[in-house]
Amino acid sequence: MKWSGRFSGYSKEAFRKDIVAGCIVGIVAIPLGMAFAIASGVKPEYGLYTTIIAGILISLLGGSRFQIGGPTGAFIPILLAIVMQYGYENLLIAGFLGGIILVLMGVFKLGALIKFIPRPVTIGFTAGIAVTIFSGQIASFLGLQNMERHEYFYDSMKEIVLRLPSLNLYSILVASICLAALIVTPRVLPKVPGSLVGIILSTLVAVWLFPDKVATIGSAYGAIPASLPTIHGLDLSWDRITAMIQPALVIALLGSIESLLSAVVADGMGGTRHNSNRELIGQGVANIVTPFFGGIPATGAIARTATNIKNGAVSPISGIIHGFFVLLIVILFAPYASAIPLASMAPILMMVAWNMSERKAFTALVKARTSDSIVLVLTFLLTVFTTLTTAVEVGLIVAVLLFIKRMSEMLTVRKVLPDLSSGKAKVSADIVSAEHDCPQCSIFTVEGPLFFGASQSFAAFSDWIESGHQLKSVILRMRNVPFMDTTGEAHLMDLIKRLQHLGVTVHVTSLRAQPRRLLTKTGGLQLIGEEHLFEHTGEAINAALSNLNKDHCLGCRHFAFRECAELCGVNPREPAYPAATAKPASRMTRTVLKD
Repeated sequence: MKWSGRFSGYSKEAFRKDIVAGCIVGIVAIPLGMAFAIASGVKPEYGLYTTIIAGILISLLGGSRFQIGGPTGAFIPILLAIVMQYGYENLLIAGFLGGIILVLMGVFKLGALIKFIPRPVTIGFTAGIAVTIFSGQIASFLGLQNMERHEYFYDSMKEIVLRLPSLNLYSILVASICLAALIVTPRVLPKVPGSLVGIILSTLVAVWLFPDKVATIGSAYGAIPASLPTIHGLDLSWDRITAMIQPALVIALLGSIESLLSAVVADGMGGTRHNSNRELIGQGVANIVTPFFGGIPATGAIARTATNIKNGAVSPISGIIHGFFVLLIVILFAPYASAIPLASMAPILMMVAWNMSERKAFTALVKARTSDSIVLVLTFLLTVFTTLTTAVEVGLIVAVLLFIKRMSEMLTVRKVLPDLSSGKAKVSADIVSAEHDCPQCSIFTVEGPLFFGASQSFAAFSDWIESGHQLKSVILRMRNVPFMDTTGEAHLMDLIKRLQHLGVTVHVTSLRAQPRRLLTKTGGLQLIGEEHLFEHTGEAINAALSNLNKDHCLGCRHFAFRECAELCGVNPREPAYPAATAKPASRMTRTVLKD
């Protein structure tokens, strides 16, 4: 059988490697699945069911060769907020609707749009999520009793302070053992999952040395069923759908960002290239199906994907094996999971938060002290103290506004003249002065995008240029205007109409493709006139000089152009002439500037 696509070149040896990688990733995924579910406010088995169902479907239908899907830490604040505000049943509906949105995003090829989310926004909300996850595990680490869950960071921290007198030294000891294992294991046994070692050691210590002294999964959530997940019906009434559409949009947005970021990481590590739209469809199908088995929203998991690649995965088969391996473990060993202390889960999630915090990138952006630093800090603070939805919305809006401001500052309009001393047929703004300028012909170099954000600057230029009462011609050099929108076009046309009303001829040179297309569609080129459009500045100067009032040239000592000596009747070798060595321009030898 000949394999193609993500399975190209598949063989028995490749299958063996996928089995090994899938089993190892499955071992890593089991404690994480339970921990993420508990932190999201649902029973631990729902995290395992998500790992199984979503893990298999994402690998089977996604667009990345090595992607491992399942519950992730990034979803914790969102899912916890949904559970607290709407309840678990509505969380399933939100996940289902989020899956539909993801499929639609893939079908309509919107995967590339995710790349346009500014990096400061992504880093800001990722770091904010990390802080939320870490702070949410403090109570379990300390073994605090009678804790009430709160949606907002400030209320949660206040609750922790109020409950500090109830801290449990046994819980702290258990959590510390697990934390030590998480830190030491990767250094001593790099191929052994530290989370698994930490849970086993801390659980054994708790069971053997001080049983019934710390809260466990069994005491808090009951026994985990040692069976296949059953079909779970959803109440998809119109009222519930409309109520959950906003949370679903947030789930879809974050899920698409996380999954495609993970796919990019996988491409870098595995030397492959993912299909972003197919990946979104695979993620969407997984999130549509998973709620019917009680599972929570899932996305691509960067850490587990990296583990998959490092352990020799060859194809998506490893991700499918990882899901079936978790299912096998649940059937065989689920009863033993009830003895796991909740304090053992806390350091695992704290380590997840630490690893996903983007601390190096965060620090570098803050130190840069640019507008991106403002977007980063604002998004981070809003993620921590409000909601992820608010943080992303405000972060994107501020990022767009600051970008528009920066782009508007790029638009410059400089008055230039031919540099007669260079001999290179170039123009320069440095040689323009009150004594060296042409009262009848002005040349301006326009640089930067001419769009709505920069339109006011161009409007101010329009008012200034009109002050030249002797003007006969204006040349606009637009080679460095890469983009023009309809607002910019309107201001340009307004300038040209006002100048034409004053009897001034406007010449435009080096018009680029996009502005030319827009002016063609709006009729702007017809207003300018094809006879006033030139490829080179020298051609426009020749046309402008033919339009001068020769009487005004007589006696002029500005000498802006080579032709000025002939026009004003001055000997070019006399001291008053600025380019004494220049040859006088004849009627046949006109100015030719290639700029």
